[in-house]
Amino acid sequence: MRLPDRSLPQTPMRLPSLAPGFTTRFAPAPTGLLHLGHAVNAVWVWGIARAHGGRVLLRVEDHDRGRCRPAYEAALLEDLDWLGLVPDGPGTDAFRAGPLAQRQSDNTARYAAHLARLEADGQAYPCACSRADVARAAGGGAATGGEVRYPGTCRERAIAPDATQARRVRMRPGTAETFDDLRLGPQAQDPDAQCGDLLVRDRTGHWTYQFAVVVDDHEQGVDLVIRGEDLLASTGRQLRLARMLGRPSPPRFLHHPLLRHPDGRKLSKSAGDTGLAELRAAGHTRAEVLGLAAHLSGLQPSAAPIGPDALADLFR
Repeated sequence: MRLPDRSLPQTPMRLPSLAPGFTTRFAPAPTGLLHLGHAVNAVWVWGIARAHGGRVLLRVEDHDRGRCRPAYEAALLEDLDWLGLVPDGPGTDAFRAGPLAQRQSDNTARYAAHLARLEADGQAYPCACSRADVARAAGGGAATGGEVRYPGTCRERAIAPDATQARRVRMRPGTAETFDDLRLGPQAQDPDAQCGDLLVRDRTGHWTYQFAVVVDDHEQGVDLVIRGEDLLASTGRQLRLARMLGRPSPPRFLHHPLLRHPDGRKLSKSAGDTGLAELRAAGHTRAEVLGLAAHLSGLQPSAAPIGPDALADLFR
């Protein structure tokens, strides 16, 4: 059993007063088993929602059909039940019962409809580039913040729509997206400089994370996104895409600390980090796991057990 090597220093929260009635979401991808990093996200999501009168939506983000497995979805539902974290929308039993709007693989028609509108407006176009093509065109991996920027190779090539399933959305150059992260403060990002025109469907017909989550948040009324700092750089492009899809008031964002090992690596089940099922099998209680997650992310000075009904106290 392998646990993180250190905790984050406890820091004061700068959360503003949140008006009751907002919707946030817990949205794991069933590409593996949940680990303590997921428990940290759950502590922040349920804790903030319960402290400030919000509701939590459960969503299964299985857009990556090559890596997602039904067994992983079943396991994450079991982990949530064990932790005592109950969503306010459809619960875990609804996911077990059959198709659901909150499961991405059940909603491809919704994504296609939004893409069709973008194409009709001239904001999306076919792209025949592979990842290797993009890397070569970008100078062998030229990147901003470690990200390879798409240089616009197919933007004006007028590729026939049936020649490829891949589609990109135009990111207007020279304009920044500004937003106030509820934990990190004011931010400014230029999506065109970061990533170039945004891939929304790949060559195999799979929807991308960036597109699916923006459509889902729009359709499902999510107006506060609580997620890890590793996704901070995606925020500007998602805000821009939300407005392009017709959402005049996109969600607010809060990016919480990540659990990392001393060498900077994030927790990962594939790297041997301890899963929630292993902790449960080893005899740990839900309160011990939630307390450890709260401590490791800097929310309480020790790993004292804390039950799901007390998570709100961390954010009041």
